[in-house]
Amino acid sequence: MGNSYAGQLKTTRFEEVLHNSIEASLRSNSLVPRPVFSQLYLEAEQQLSALEGGSRADNEDEEEEGEGALEPTCPPNPYQMHPPPEGCCTTDGFCQAGKDLRLVSISSEPIDVPAGFLLVGAKSPSLPDHLLVCAVDRRFLPDDNGHNALLGFSGNCVGCGKKGFCYFTEFSNHINLKLTTQPKKQKHLKYYLVRNAQGALTKGPLICWKGSEFRSRQTAASTGSSSVFPPAESSGPLATFSGEPIPGTTPCIPMGAQQAGPASEHPSLTAAVSPAVLNGKDSPKHQQLVKNDPSAMPRPSALGILSNSGPPKKRHKGWSPESPSTTDGGYSQGGGNRAKHESAGMSCMPQVGLVGPAPVTFPVVASGEPVSVPDNLLKICKAKPVIFKGKYSSHGNFPYLCGNLNDVVVSPLLYTCYQNSQSISRAYEQYGASTIQPISEEMQLLLTVYYLVQLAADQVPLMEDLEQIFLRSWRESHLTEIRQYQQPQPCPPAPSAVAPVTSAQLPWLAGLAASSCNDSVHIIECTYSLAEGLSEMFRLLVEGKLAKTNYVVIVRACRSPAIDSCVAVTGKYQARILSESLLTPAEYQKEVNYELVTGKVDSLGAFFSTLCPEGDIDILLDKFHQENQGHIPSSLTASSVTKSASLDVSGAPACTSYNLEPHHIRPFQLAVAQKLLSHVCSIADSSTQNLDLGSFEKVDFLICIPPSEVTYQQTLFHVWHSGVLLELGLEKEHMTKQRVEQYVLKLDAEAQTKFKSFLQNSFQNPHTLFVLIHDHAHWDLVSSAVHNLYSQSDPAVGLVDRLLNCREVKEAPNIVTLHVTSFPYALQTQHTLISPYNEIHWPASYSHGVDLYPENKKYFGLSEFIESTLSGHSLPLLRYDSSFEAMVTALGKRFPRLHSAVIRTFVLVQHYAAAMMAVSGLSQMKDYTSVETLEITQNLINSPKQCPCGHGLMVLLRVPCSPLAAVAYERLAHVRARLALEEHFEIILGNPSSGITIGKHFVKQLKTWQKIEDAEWRPQTYLELEGLPCILIFSGMDPHGESLPRSLRYCDLRLINSSCLVRTALEQELGLAAYFVSNEVPLEKGARNEPLESDAEKLSSTDNEDEELRVCLETGSISEKRSPVKRERSRSHDSASSSLSSKASSSAPCGESSAQPTVPSQGERARSPQSCGPSEEARAPGDRQRPHASRGPPPVISRRSPGPTPQPDSGLRTGQRSAQASVTVSSSQLSSSGSSSSPMTPAAGTLVLQASQCSMSKACRQPPIVFLPKLVYDMVTATDSSGLPKAASLLPSHSVMWASSFRPLLSKTMTSTEQSLYYRQWTVPRPSHMDYGNRAEGHVDSFHPRRLLLSGPPQIGKTGAYLQFLSILSRMLIRLTEVDVYDEEEINITLREESDWHYLQLSDPWPDLELFKKLPFDYIIHDPKYEDASLICSHLQSIKSEDRGMSRKPEELYVRRQTARMRLSKYAAYNTYHHCEQCHQYMGFHPRYQLYESTLHAFAFSYSMLGEEIQLHFIIPKSKEHHFVFSQPGGQLESMRLPLVTDKSHEYIKSPTFTPTTGRHEHGLFNLYHAMDGASHLHVLVVKEYEMAIYKKYWPNHIMLVLPSIFNSAGVGAAHFLIKELSYHNLELERNRQEELGIKPQDIWPFIVISDDSCVMWNVVDVDCGGERSRELSWSERNVSLKYIMQHIEASPNITHYALIGMRKWSSKTGSSEVREPFSRCHVHDFLILNVDLTQNVQYNQNRFMCDDVDFNLRVHSAGLLLCRFNRFSVMKKQIAVGGHRSFHITSKVSDNAAAVVPAQYICAPDSKHTFLAAPAQLLLEKFFQHHSHRFFPLSLKNHSHPVLSVDCYLNLGSQISVCYVSSRPHSLNISCSDFMFSGLLLYLCDSFVGASFLKKFHFLKGATLCVICQDRNSLRQTVVRLELEDEWQFRLRDEFQTANAKEDRPLFFLTGRHI
Repeated sequence: MGNSYAGQLKTTRFEEVLHNSIEASLRSNSLVPRPVFSQLYLEAEQQLSALEGGSRADNEDEEEEGEGALEPTCPPNPYQMHPPPEGCCTTDGFCQAGKDLRLVSISSEPIDVPAGFLLVGAKSPSLPDHLLVCAVDRRFLPDDNGHNALLGFSGNCVGCGKKGFCYFTEFSNHINLKLTTQPKKQKHLKYYLVRNAQGALTKGPLICWKGSEFRSRQTAASTGSSSVFPPAESSGPLATFSGEPIPGTTPCIPMGAQQAGPASEHPSLTAAVSPAVLNGKDSPKHQQLVKNDPSAMPRPSALGILSNSGPPKKRHKGWSPESPSTTDGGYSQGGGNRAKHESAGMSCMPQVGLVGPAPVTFPVVASGEPVSVPDNLLKICKAKPVIFKGKYSSHGNFPYLCGNLNDVVVSPLLYTCYQNSQSISRAYEQYGASTIQPISEEMQLLLTVYYLVQLAADQVPLMEDLEQIFLRSWRESHLTEIRQYQQPQPCPPAPSAVAPVTSAQLPWLAGLAASSCNDSVHIIECTYSLAEGLSEMFRLLVEGKLAKTNYVVIVRACRSPAIDSCVAVTGKYQARILSESLLTPAEYQKEVNYELVTGKVDSLGAFFSTLCPEGDIDILLDKFHQENQGHIPSSLTASSVTKSASLDVSGAPACTSYNLEPHHIRPFQLAVAQKLLSHVCSIADSSTQNLDLGSFEKVDFLICIPPSEVTYQQTLFHVWHSGVLLELGLEKEHMTKQRVEQYVLKLDAEAQTKFKSFLQNSFQNPHTLFVLIHDHAHWDLVSSAVHNLYSQSDPAVGLVDRLLNCREVKEAPNIVTLHVTSFPYALQTQHTLISPYNEIHWPASYSHGVDLYPENKKYFGLSEFIESTLSGHSLPLLRYDSSFEAMVTALGKRFPRLHSAVIRTFVLVQHYAAAMMAVSGLSQMKDYTSVETLEITQNLINSPKQCPCGHGLMVLLRVPCSPLAAVAYERLAHVRARLALEEHFEIILGNPSSGITIGKHFVKQLKTWQKIEDAEWRPQTYLELEGLPCILIFSGMDPHGESLPRSLRYCDLRLINSSCLVRTALEQELGLAAYFVSNEVPLEKGARNEPLESDAEKLSSTDNEDEELRVCLETGSISEKRSPVKRERSRSHDSASSSLSSKASSSAPCGESSAQPTVPSQGERARSPQSCGPSEEARAPGDRQRPHASRGPPPVISRRSPGPTPQPDSGLRTGQRSAQASVTVSSSQLSSSGSSSSPMTPAAGTLVLQASQCSMSKACRQPPIVFLPKLVYDMVTATDSSGLPKAASLLPSHSVMWASSFRPLLSKTMTSTEQSLYYRQWTVPRPSHMDYGNRAEGHVDSFHPRRLLLSGPPQIGKTGAYLQFLSILSRMLIRLTEVDVYDEEEINITLREESDWHYLQLSDPWPDLELFKKLPFDYIIHDPKYEDASLICSHLQSIKSEDRGMSRKPEELYVRRQTARMRLSKYAAYNTYHHCEQCHQYMGFHPRYQLYESTLHAFAFSYSMLGEEIQLHFIIPKSKEHHFVFSQPGGQLESMRLPLVTDKSHEYIKSPTFTPTTGRHEHGLFNLYHAMDGASHLHVLVVKEYEMAIYKKYWPNHIMLVLPSIFNSAGVGAAHFLIKELSYHNLELERNRQEELGIKPQDIWPFIVISDDSCVMWNVVDVDCGGERSRELSWSERNVSLKYIMQHIEASPNITHYALIGMRKWSSKTGSSEVREPFSRCHVHDFLILNVDLTQNVQYNQNRFMCDDVDFNLRVHSAGLLLCRFNRFSVMKKQIAVGGHRSFHITSKVSDNAAAVVPAQYICAPDSKHTFLAAPAQLLLEKFFQHHSHRFFPLSLKNHSHPVLSVDCYLNLGSQISVCYVSSRPHSLNISCSDFMFSGLLLYLCDSFVGASFLKKFHFLKGATLCVICQDRNSLRQTVVRLELEDEWQFRLRDEFQTANAKEDRPLFFLTGRHI
């Protein structure tokens, strides 16, 4: 590494060093004394020679931890300090005499240092930020190798002057170090102190104690950063060293404790050293440079830096930043002296320093002596040689360079690469492998030579390739040992030696390898040190003997086993690119600025003047201007005339191709929006409670974008036109632009205020969900810690981190952050805040060949552009310009001191100027431009002529450096003005910081085209420049997301900074050309007639590149791939053509036209993919195209079929190849394979001549053409073995580093998700990256829960997608506050009984008992859910309804029920997804409460009908125990408390509520807190045993009643049965308990509520009953709480006389007739208030699954009890798609086939081989009857006047059959059946009440059928006998059936018979 001081030595210092050297050698045990010069200049260097890549931080904390960590075996001794003497000073930082020792305080004071003593800095643990100054005898300090320090100590106190401390313990006490461990000088004397240029004392290099320790730490630090790069298979043009020390080569962060030991606690910041050098000079210039580089910051913990040590900056140990006192102003920072900090990176480059006087003579250089750099090196070499340090042993330090240091660059990249490759084996040891030897140093050097030898002359070495070669070579040599740890990548064998190469063989082998390369690699062998080799190299360079040599390898290999080496890059091309790649973007800008400001570029301008034969171009321009003043050049007249004409004709342009696309959402965007929504929902659904969607009522948002005015306006435009603000309800109609601006935040200086108001807004509106969208999120990832240090210089630094990552945003529960970017790689590191589950990637359009989202446009992005360069296509869309590159290279040699960006810009501007002149008529200028530039300019100027309205095309000229962009703009505008072209095309300077400025003439044109009336209108986005012929000079180091119009035809990226090759930067530049191509037009496929690749026949794309291009699209990128034959295209992409000649300008108008082919149909196109078409270049006369055989089968169709007329295809297409017969004929070319090719008839052509030649019509079908620098072109088009473009395997972003070089390669088959996981594993953020501090690497808790990342290709429509997401998110939130409730009219209204009795007292709030008893019971079921159920006949009704419609299919039942969407009221019941503050405690989820404890209590009672004791279990939370009575606290459960009938409290609900439920633990509406309006109530969930745990989890604070396990497969009847029985048993217990307290049994409250789990809201109807009865009454419905309804009903007079009370089911179709009468006596469903006392002897049927409520209602009525329905109350039932009766699936018991079994298979003959089903027998019975009862009751079908008689039960026989219910119980109420003739009899499990005499009362039709159902065959026979059925019914053996159950499942048996 070079040094930066000029070598003037202070005599005293020199003598001192000499003296010490002699003294040291006397003590030394080695024979050779340490050379004086090395000692003098390289004291600091030796310590960290291994860490130059930046693996060690200047972080004092780490130093201390690290020191301790290296001695893990010695536990620290507890050290007892002596108490200080009385009265002495004990202040930290002062000695005991009270004198200040802190470096900060005494740095500028004179200090007396005795001879032989040095000033050193001691670290005090109590003052971590300070150094204490001490004077120590030099002999007791180590030399540079960490050796030879005398034991013991001798030191003086510089404060009080006390001398002669002989023990360090004594000295440490004196200076108040206050140690807790044994004082050791090694531990506490840390730094040499040196004087800087101002004479101030500053911290110098580390004192190198214990060389062994440093070596061990170096290896530890470097293991972590080993780096594997894409193999050099494609060894293609290998681009520059990527803009950092090659991505990932800088060992910056140790991989983990297992590699780096305890030191890995602190990922080391790159090596840093103080800005002071041992000879006491410091450069303020360097400090200045540091200040302006925000990226150069260590992280905050490392910032305790001394105030006078200059700004904190990562520097090299041993590198003095005394920086250039430049003599050559061209490199104001001192030539190669560049620390390479990519925009936010902190990798460290070695720095090379000052120019100084140095002799040009070349003496023989002894080892360790300085090497002088010759003065005129740059002049002679035409480029600065770049010297890469390779291996150098501890004895052979890298030579010190002096002299003209400005003309060389020294870099440690190669050294770092070697180090990383040495660490590969250690990476394998992690896997537990036995120790594997690393690749030897000799082998590394030999491979390096091999690699350099095979590089082409225009290629630049890439460290990634070299690392890859090392890795592969090493892998192959250890293949057997490795195979078990990693599958090797298939790769070509690298040259690996069988026997190890010895150092003696090395020079010879290297020379042998280099012998074949025509001297492009030169080997210099030296004997003593690299210095002589460097000296020799400089001599050869100056003598011009290395003119052909690109690389010089210097090896010293003979003295010892260790070899020293370095590689110097001397090739002009390579050296220039490499040295420029070491500049940061900021330095690059500064450099260019400097060259422009100082006028260094004038020499370039002068040179251009000499090129033009007729003198200066400007003179030529002036001459032209004078000649043509006053009239427009004739060649351009046409265009202006057509333009003005078209504008005048009634303002309606004649061109049809111009249409600005309306805003609409594409299928892709909708799909992405829905993916985003589902991710947000999954965050909300997770158990972490990070996002409570239920608590938000609306959505608000803020979009943050980079500080680009155009992007800002573009985003405003999107927001405005998407209508999202209206949809979210944030703005009203007629909003103003100012209002829209509230929602878009430009991240500039003013951003903070706007952001604060956003935060305030989010804080004040907790029920609004705020979405913070960070668009273009890969921009500015700088940590805010960096900003804190540099806030003065640039307030925008680290702004994203300060705003988006602030505590308020992270903690706000109502802010969701969405990062949106095309290049997400920097947000996918090991420390990212975004969970991999919260990443949304843009979906691929095709999956397994299926078009997932059919769109009429195809996205054309980077991969399609690359595809277009493959063989088999027409002219590729990606191109480079070889003549331009050649000129740049030549000028680079001529002007070696100018930055190549300056040269490139000036050459390109010159080319454009010459091209404009050539097109304007100065044809002699054609030779001074390139074919490409001429093509662009020609099409730019001529395109408006081909359109009646003057629409033209846009040329994007990308000039990243703003000052150069300004120069280009001025120059081009000047040339345009002199050529009188101001009205033909506009030149626009696009600067991120300012808006768009264009001339009035063009504004007027745009307004006409876009039909804009507003006088003030100006275009504010590039999209609004649609159709404007213009050159857009696009500046700014990075594009900021600006979209470009469809009229963009050329993307000229020839000036992008090719030295900063990282994936993000490259893809970002190429993303500018991304484009949507119309899919509507069927594109024909035609293979090119490939011209032979000879110079004379090279392709010319002068005019009709559009034609060419269309073919390109047709041939492969959209169609299937072409033949795999890959042809060599060495020159074909380089479209410089000699055939251009004079045709260029004259043929332009014709170029767009050619014969109109007929369009093959879709099918034909598919059959003939190889059909051939002409290659439609404009050719010079006689330039014939040769026929070329087609590669496929003979094509069916030629592009120009001999059809007479064009097919009537879309008008858009016809004109594109509009026919001009002359061109057709003149360019008639042979079609391949003999397909006939005849020109189209002129008539057909002329028809469409005017249709649409506008460039806009082509725009929608053709992506732009992109021109790249050759270097970038090679990088982009090269692929690795898997087909992955080489560019993709570059370092993903400047702000990250590779975690290790030992990593697999990216693969082409990886999806975006896999790539993300790859980067998350293999990259780490640099210290300046905002995620750097997020230390919990990859652990779940380090992810922020409300942060999402959306990534998709550039320009694909991400903005539209996230705006759509906001809309659907808002709709979903509204939807969450809404619910689908059943909304169905009551059924069978027409059959309602017309009785004389109505409840006429319309205004009664409660039923009058006496009146109510007189009401008849309405047997008809009116509940719409029973639409498919059997009618129940009663004697009153007149049955007219002959047909109630066909029964539905079972699966339609759910689908077809009508629902209405209702907004939830404040009295709704909720499911588990509802969380709000009020009901948190009710739910048991309140954060302040422990999860509710609950206890399990058994509760048993006997029930005679079941003949056994029933054992139930209650789960009772602690908070609910007060509702129960226990024998003692925590003892036996005795009963559930019941209130008294006489209680009148309004604070609670008296009736306990039971809700049976199954399968709805999440969706059941069990949260009644709001429904009950907060009133106290007792709510019990009745659950099956197997579901107990899951219900308990979701509802921890609810009481559960767990049914016995025998009911696990039972239906709802069992739950109802047990609820009622338990409640009656409890009523008895409570009566007994309270009787002892003196309360009468009848005073205990006998009611319970049985509620469905889907009852969501309750309503009341307010009726105005004024006036006469006949008048229509007026009524209104409102939502009320369940508390209101329950308290109203519970307050009814005589309530205990009613057995069952219910209410209407809500329907929007309810008419006044339904609510007219306040009470009805009829069936009640869904929400029942049951009197368990009155109904003691009426049971639910515990076997039932369906209709059990109807069955129970009929039993209650027949028992003579009252059922009352309150018609003015209604319940709304929510549609819940899961659980309930749907949770019963009937499947086959034996097969695994999940296919549904049809109901006909539910019964079978006994003893048959029928498949048994896994379902309860009762369920099969009910389902069978519902669908197939007509098999048993054929006479009853649709025969409503002859129903089936059903005794003691109601079974649903389907809607086609009516039933008549009778009860066999004595004294029961039954209808009079004497009038009925029944068509069937159903006896279901009949008990002893049914006797033969009972049945004989009923009359049956002849042929009526009987069905007897019993539990087994035995009881079936007994029943037949007991009921004497055989007297009247005839039975046959085959009429016996059973349900399709196995014997163990206890099937039910049927017997059917016919009435005799």
